[in-house]
Amino acid sequence: MNELSLIDSLFNDVLDSTPSVMYRAGVSAPRVDVTEDEGAYTLEMELPGRTENDVNIELDHDNLTISSKVTEEKESKEDKKDKKKPKYILKERRYSEFSRRFALPSDVDDESISANFKNGILTINMKKKAIVAPKKIQIMAS
Repeated sequence: MNELSLIDSLFNDVLDSTPSVMYRAGVSAPRVDVTEDEGAYTLEMELPGRTENDVNIELDHDNLTISSKVTEEKESKEDKKDKKKPKYILKERRYSEFSRRFALPSDVDDESISANFKNGILTINMKKKAIVAPKKIQIMAS
């Protein structure tokens, strides 16, 4: 398997592989860049307007799922009484949700996966396992 097909197979497996899952309420799934070097894979996802508390990352066997759900805060009775708060004429930013699943290659060390969130970019670092060389089996004469 060449490097390009490896990257395609591991990181283009969007949940259920159907475009309709990527789009909810007219919002596309976050964009992702994946790089590979000698010792690790790095996934970077654009998440503008979100914080690390808005994002959930789960590893189930060799599937890495990144999801987020942001809901609008309900207006309380106190908020309605507060004359200093603006009255909305148009409010489009109410709810947003996505879930992306990536099939990881077998050489990812599950114990070394780490995530960082800075300036709206989620970065997930996945170190590679040391590849065990094939073992030569000695044949005994009888």
